[in-house]
Amino acid sequence: MAKSINDLSKLVSAGRARKGVPATRSEVLAALLRKRAAAWRSGLSDLEARLRNQILWSLPVERPEDSRTANEADDVKGSGATPGD
Repeated sequence: MAKSINDLSKLVSAGRARKGVPATRSEVLAALLRKRAAAWRSGLSDLEARLRNQILWSLPVERPEDSRTANEADDVKGSGATPGD
């Protein structure tokens, strides 16, 4: 048990390229990917599975209605019309 706690501590510390709080979503994702790789190399499958779930949650999600709204806004900008015309 003590070995796995020490391993986990080393993995968490090694996963931080720069100490502190990540500033962007891409930095968070990169840190999670480094930690997952370290967990996989160390054979810590439970930790790797938890990190995989965190990675999935950290990925940006674009819903169809979000992209449709963005496309409509682009169409309005390109035509010179105002929304609601």
